[in-house]
Amino acid sequence: MKQKENKNIKENKTIKETQNDSFVFSKENYILMLIGIAFLAVGYLLMTGGAVSDPNVFNPEVFSFRRITLAPVLIVAGFVIEVFAIMKRFNRKKEE
Repeated sequence: MKQKENKNIKENKTIKETQNDSFVFSKENYILMLIGIAFLAVGYLLMTGGAVSDPNVFNPEVFSFRRITLAPVLIVAGFVIEVFAIMKRFNRKKEE
């Protein structure tokens, strides 16, 4: 019985130690994530537009450089930045 109590105390102690640790990501990670989200938002915004009210009329603006090249490049760059922000581990200062 005494061993069970000691084991429970040790488990509770390790749980508390884990809860006192800092966040999973550092401030730099969150900044990079926000930059990635901004790239994604701008890319999607650049892709919008070019609609016509009459479906029988062709609008060549659909195939503009902005919608065909620039917007997809920004979206891919945004996803690359997001993956980098999640995977990158910055040095943290430990307070002891």
